[in-house]
Amino acid sequence: MRIIILGAGRVGESVAESLASEQNDITLIDPDPERLRELEDRLDVRGVPGNGIQPSVLRNAGAEDADIFIACAALDETNLTACKVAHDVFGIATTVARVRSPEFETGSELLGKTGFAVTHVICPEESVMQDIHQLINYPEALQVQEFSRNRAHLIAVRAVAGSRLVNHTLSEFRGLFPDAMMRVVAVYRQDVEVPVAHDTQVLPGDEVFVLADKDKIRAVLRAIHNNDRPVRRVMIAGGGKVGLRLARSLVGQCKVKIIERDRKRCQYLAGELPSEMLVLEGDSADADLLIEESVAEMDLFIALTNDDEDNILSAMMAKRLGARRVIALINRRIYAEMMQGSAIDIAISPAQTVIGELLVHVRRGDVVAVHSLRRGEAEAIEGVARGDARTSKLVGRRVEQVALPPGARFGVIVRGPDESCEVLMPHHDLLIKEGDHIIFFISNKRLLKAVEKLFQVSAHFF
Repeated sequence: MRIIILGAGRVGESVAESLASEQNDITLIDPDPERLRELEDRLDVRGVPGNGIQPSVLRNAGAEDADIFIACAALDETNLTACKVAHDVFGIATTVARVRSPEFETGSELLGKTGFAVTHVICPEESVMQDIHQLINYPEALQVQEFSRNRAHLIAVRAVAGSRLVNHTLSEFRGLFPDAMMRVVAVYRQDVEVPVAHDTQVLPGDEVFVLADKDKIRAVLRAIHNNDRPVRRVMIAGGGKVGLRLARSLVGQCKVKIIERDRKRCQYLAGELPSEMLVLEGDSADADLLIEESVAEMDLFIALTNDDEDNILSAMMAKRLGARRVIALINRRIYAEMMQGSAIDIAISPAQTVIGELLVHVRRGDVVAVHSLRRGEAEAIEGVARGDARTSKLVGRRVEQVALPPGARFGVIVRGPDESCEVLMPHHDLLIKEGDHIIFFISNKRLLKAVEKLFQVSAHFF
């Protein structure tokens, strides 16, 4: 697939790196030629220096033959204008724009073909906020992803000693915990994947990926982690766009304190948030300030400044001073990989949070949701089974008859209309029907093309 990406910042770099690793033809546009040369040397991409809203630059980038245009430059107006030019001048059907302003939403008239011609809007700040909100709603989870109209959830959870399912094999899970039907799709031990088999034993410290009905998630968390205490007190370090969005979303749910070092920003935050939310001017890595503001009583400390080092330092400091759980926003991928699972409970990468949103537009077949897992190493993909037994590789076949590549495995199957759909565990004799939403876990991205083909119907399907 031929893809043009406008903007070689951190989001653009991560998007290019992820898509290039799948043998796509990637062209990156940016005004900074040195930045482009650096990425050309490191990634399998072509760089075109220039202003991405100019037709001549887009033409040099191969816009006449492009399948997808992704605009993730720093300014909303640049991205919107570039999508308009890409669509109207070069006829690129799929255009994606990074837009920070909440006034532009996917499907609005402004973004339609007569407007800016944007097929889909991505907002890393909103995506990060939503991810954090899920982690607040489901304490002790390391990651929470929604599938199939929010009916099925994939969660990653750290197994702890003393919980009901730890030190038992996967085959024993159903008998030990019949009230929470679940599907364990992956187990990682010290960052190495353990084969998922009936005799696989879950040990303390294992990272377990589980798919289950949304209504059963809390029970699953309790079974593996043994502690589902709700989050009531939150301290946020950094009152930027993400911090403000998150604080607004927690009104009425949690007691919130925000630490921000810029006085003018503090004044702005105080005017935007309810009076019960405390805005403090200061350094979030100042141990005396954290102690004075009772960081040891916090259920969750979240570092959301624009500086990776500050976020790492303040999160580690908060953990050392007694915060029950800490999350750090980390842009640099190498930092995130180093910090995940250390004194910092969860490291969130803004770029990685939007990768899944973009991957939906790149996947072939009837793919409706994609989530990047373990910092891009693995994926969970949801598609719809179409066709019939003659034209489909899925419809009319039992689960045991579907040939999956090693490393890809069934998650769950969601069947039926929205209001009455049911989540089914994919037992070997379950017959797949037309319209079923099937979720697969893929441990290695190299297997994606083989899994995508399962959702494609033959040319004889009408």
